[in-house]
Amino acid sequence: MWKGDSLGGNQGAAMEGTDGELGGQGNLDLGDAPGLLARASLPIMPPWPLPLASSALTLLLGAITSLFLWYCYRLGSQDMQALGAGSRAGGVSGGPGRCSEAGRPSPRSTGDPGEGPRTEGLVSRRLRAYARRYSWAGMGRVRRAAQGGPGPGGGSGVLGIQRPGLLFLPDLPSAPFVPRDAQRHDVELLESSFPAILRDFGAVSWDFSGTTPLPRGWSPPLAPGCYQLLLYQSGRCQPGNCRRCPGAYRALRGLRSFMSANTFGNAGFSVLLPGARLESRCGPTNARVRCHLGLKIPPGCELVVGGEPQCWAEGHCLLVDDSFLHTVAHNGSPEDGPRVVFIVDLWHPNVAGAERQALDFVFAPNL
Repeated sequence: MWKGDSLGGNQGAAMEGTDGELGGQGNLDLGDAPGLLARASLPIMPPWPLPLASSALTLLLGAITSLFLWYCYRLGSQDMQALGAGSRAGGVSGGPGRCSEAGRPSPRSTGDPGEGPRTEGLVSRRLRAYARRYSWAGMGRVRRAAQGGPGPGGGSGVLGIQRPGLLFLPDLPSAPFVPRDAQRHDVELLESSFPAILRDFGAVSWDFSGTTPLPRGWSPPLAPGCYQLLLYQSGRCQPGNCRRCPGAYRALRGLRSFMSANTFGNAGFSVLLPGARLESRCGPTNARVRCHLGLKIPPGCELVVGGEPQCWAEGHCLLVDDSFLHTVAHNGSPEDGPRVVFIVDLWHPNVAGAERQALDFVFAPNL
């Protein structure tokens, strides 16, 4: 009996140990039920590959995060370099240098082909900001222009006579003079407003002798004998001049394609005295067309754009692509009086609505 009891006890202990370690089915009784229920309620732990997969996923996420941070650093460095280059070049608002007739000061050497790439970085940065806020849809030409793609801005241009200094929009029809029908509504509106605009000029006119201080509203001469009074300058309304010229201001408000919210947009009176001359120069972009409404056109006045001569006519509009080399001269006698035109910058008719919106953002007057 003692041996049997001993054997039975040893067998029970062995079975208990087996059950406790490996989960076997030894001799169980009701006293074991609470322990079994507690063990059954424990979560079933998966084998070793899951912790290994978790570690691999953590490493992958870390690598992706590192790559993203590196990309942000590179992008930020490029933007800062571009912004610095744009600032050194005078930005999109221009700097000291030549002036275009009835327009804002152009950057140094506006006609130089190398001027465009100097502001390329800032233009690209602004365009990326626009695309993040809106979309890249319809931005193909503007994007190529911001990247300094092939064109007059970076090469010899069309026969070397079209050299916009800041922005060349590719694939636009290029001609020194644009047909009137391309902007029929605005041309007809300005021509119908000719009497009111002429009266406004009479109200702000002076003797242009140069011997007295400039009257209020008139800008310093662009060249000897060349004066202007602007209602809009670089996309900014000049309230005092607009109040003094209500007829002209009313006409501007009715135009459909006036570049009124863009640094390329100007509007105002341009006066050229007898004997005065503006030498060959190019405007800042081919995305605009300058509309010249003749107010007073004496004999001997000359306009040559891209090698093609033209002349104004009183009460009629002339559409000019001033990204071509152009020269203005008044070869008349002192008795003929000044040549006076009202100049308005309009969008090129082939610039789409989405492109206009993007360029208004990139070249906003508040830059």
